[in-house]
Amino acid sequence: MNATPCIPELETTARHIRCKLVEMSHKARTPHLGSSLSCVDILVAAYWRALSINPKNPSDPDRDRFILSKGHAATALYATLAYRSLFPIQQLDTYAEPGSLLAEHPSPGCAPGVEAATGSLGHGLSLGLGMALAGRIQGRSYRVFVLMSDGECNEGSVWEAAMMVPAQNLGNLVTIIDFNKWQATDRSDAVMALSPLRQKWEAFGWSSYEVDGHDMAALVECLTNVPDGTGKPIAIVAHTVKGKGVSFMEDDNNWHYRIPTTEEVVAAGKELGFAR
Repeated sequence: MNATPCIPELETTARHIRCKLVEMSHKARTPHLGSSLSCVDILVAAYWRALSINPKNPSDPDRDRFILSKGHAATALYATLAYRSLFPIQQLDTYAEPGSLLAEHPSPGCAPGVEAATGSLGHGLSLGLGMALAGRIQGRSYRVFVLMSDGECNEGSVWEAAMMVPAQNLGNLVTIIDFNKWQATDRSDAVMALSPLRQKWEAFGWSSYEVDGHDMAALVECLTNVPDGTGKPIAIVAHTVKGKGVSFMEDDNNWHYRIPTTEEVVAAGKELGFAR
C-alpha cells in the first residue's frame, strides 16, 4: 500500500481486517465480534491517515497516542496494528491462546502500539486526559485519540473527564464515539438517554461533530482536522452499525456474544470479497 493510501485502498484494508476479525472470533471462540466490526473504518482512517506514528519506532515519545477505550473490541485494534506493520500479521493467530500476549482485552506492552489496559469500560478518556496533559507539561506536540463505545457514555467517569478536558484547554485531545446504538442487552437510548449525544459534548465545552462512521472519506476529513482551530478538545460522534460488513451480523445484537460457525466464516468471507 502507498505511504498515503487513497480512499479505495483504505476501504480494501478495512474489508481485509473485517474478514480477519471473523476468523479470529471463530478460531479463539471469543465474543464481541459485532462491536469489533463496527469500529474498523474508524481505526483504518486513524492509523493510515490521521495518526503520526512510525511502525518501526512505536515507542517514539513524540508519537500520537491512540487509546481503545472500548477494550472488548481488542481484536479490531490488534488486527489494525498488525496490518499497519507494527507486528507480524501471523501473530494474530495466537489471539486468546494460553500464554499469548494478545488477550481478549488489551494490556500495556502486549503488542507494539497498545498504549493502555482497557478492559474496564469508561476509563479511556481519563487516560487520554492524563496523556494529553503530560504532553503539554513536557512540551511535546503529540495528539491523543480516544475511541469509546456509546455504552461507555453511561459512565460517570466519562463525564468527569469530559468536564476536565476543556477546563485544561486540551485542544490536542479528540474522542471518537462509536455510536452503533447497541449495548450488551438493549438499544443504547433505551438504557440511558444518550441522545442528543453531539449536543451533550458541545454543552460540556467540546468542539463536536457528527459523521457517518463507515464513510471513509468523511472519517479521514474529520480525523485529520485535529486540532480544528477552535482551541477546544474535539468530540466526534461516529454513527456506525454493529456487525458492519457482514449482512447477517449487521444491527443484530446477538453478535455481541455469538461466535461464528465455520459456515458463517465462509459466508462472511464471500461477502467481504475474500471467498475461500
